[in-house]
Amino acid sequence: MLQRYAGGLAAGLLVPVGVLAAGDAAPDTAVRGAINTTAIGMFMVFVVATLGITWWAARRTRTTSDYYAAGGSISGTQNGLAIAGDFMSAASFLGISGLVYTSGYDGLIYSVGGLAGWPLVLFLLAERLRNLGRYTFADAVSYRLQALPIRTLASCGTLVVVVLYLIAQMVGAGTLIQVLFGLPYEAAVVLVGVLMVLYVSFGGMIATTWVQIIKAALLLLGSTVLAIVVMSRFGFSFERMFVEAIAVHPNGSAVMAPGGLVSDPVSAISLGVALVFGTAGLPHILMRFFTVPDARAARKSVFIATGLIGYFYLLTVIMGFGAIVFVSQNPDFLVDGVLRGGNNMAAIHLAEAAAGDLFLGFISAVAFATILAVVSGLTLSGASAISHDLYASVLRRGRASEAETMRLSRIASLVLGVLAVLLGMAFEGQNVAYMVLLAFAVAASVNFPVLFLSMYWRRLTTRGAVVGGGVGLVTAIGCMILGPTVWVELLGHESPVFPYKYPALFSMLASFAVTMVVSVLDRSPAAAQEARAFDHQYVRSITGMGAAEAARH
Repeated sequence: MLQRYAGGLAAGLLVPVGVLAAGDAAPDTAVRGAINTTAIGMFMVFVVATLGITWWAARRTRTTSDYYAAGGSISGTQNGLAIAGDFMSAASFLGISGLVYTSGYDGLIYSVGGLAGWPLVLFLLAERLRNLGRYTFADAVSYRLQALPIRTLASCGTLVVVVLYLIAQMVGAGTLIQVLFGLPYEAAVVLVGVLMVLYVSFGGMIATTWVQIIKAALLLLGSTVLAIVVMSRFGFSFERMFVEAIAVHPNGSAVMAPGGLVSDPVSAISLGVALVFGTAGLPHILMRFFTVPDARAARKSVFIATGLIGYFYLLTVIMGFGAIVFVSQNPDFLVDGVLRGGNNMAAIHLAEAAAGDLFLGFISAVAFATILAVVSGLTLSGASAISHDLYASVLRRGRASEAETMRLSRIASLVLGVLAVLLGMAFEGQNVAYMVLLAFAVAASVNFPVLFLSMYWRRLTTRGAVVGGGVGLVTAIGCMILGPTVWVELLGHESPVFPYKYPALFSMLASFAVTMVVSVLDRSPAAAQEARAFDHQYVRSITGMGAAEAARH
């Protein structure tokens, strides 16, 4: 069955690409560029290779444990690479370099903030999460709390984060393929949606993991080579690069000063809260800790991922400032003074200007691999929330068979794929880094407070977690809709109801405050029982011993 799917997809891809390569392309517009046959060839190589991985993984995916968690067979080193591949998304590669290109210094807030969240994951969450859960972070949260309401809340938070994150990836993929291949934006988005559904439906976590590992290696290699080429242009002197960037940037020396992107302290703090605490609440990242055999491997994977991600973010600094200089020397990249394809394409145009057409093809294929790897992890996370948390645990109350659960996962991945395509079309033109930040805000306001308090606060109750998490979710989404980006830029109102672009500071504080107040005021028998259960959970989470052994302690 998979072979028929893969063959049909390959034919569907080759036909339009072949026609375009032969010269029957749509006319150039302000967005579409000349067709890059090198990029198309490398893109096809990656697609064929990953479909081969999916076929291989499908033959090894027999149980729900294989499908959701790769059977716990991924080593710490492999998982570290996969986590890095999952986290280094289109928002990092395209969005952050684009923000540095336009805003300079302030664009680095996104990279530094995201990196700062990983110590929280390493020291506070990784070990306990691995010891308490099976497939999703909702497993760990519901260990001592009532499963039905907690899993419902966790699933809602997961799906909102997944959908917002998917929008960013689809926008990045559509723009990238539109610029390089000459395909219409809508066709490009559909293509990505088809591929991600294939990866998740047939290969599950095994295929997703290996796609992410390969993508991480390619992205780090490509970014390193690009950074070396760019720095050689400046004699490997950061000072010279910054001086030349100041000389050609429209904002002059202001490009090296704070305030260009975030102008007030409240927005700066709220942005930092979203990036730091949102990282520790991303469901597709938390899900990766169930793919390793033990807590030690979980800690090792976070350590490796943190180093790789930190190194990559250093490279985005070079790519962003390098693009300022190189693009200024190549006016063909600009259309009416605007970067062709939008600011998200700064790193792509830099590759062409600095290293030529062949390297442009390689880095473009890497960018596409980045998007495919991330959307696969996101889709699997969303599908597991629907099938494992909502259906098997909430609706069927643990009575669903493995075959039934996996079948629903595949249906859910298809639905998420269609939704991602539609939303990717609706949000065309939005900066992908900002779209991801909205996902971080929800993760920081819903997932992180409930997960953290369930592990560290004895008095947390189900009622407190559900009410507080619900308040965080509603507050984060409400502030997004009423804020400047959606209320003014998308809906066309004159002024926002909520004055700040970044809601995480307010929504996360509201979530923590309501959760704690409701838990303290909860005097029900269930609350007392949940407090006593914390002692057993605490022992097990620290030592990794089984539930029966923990009870004896």
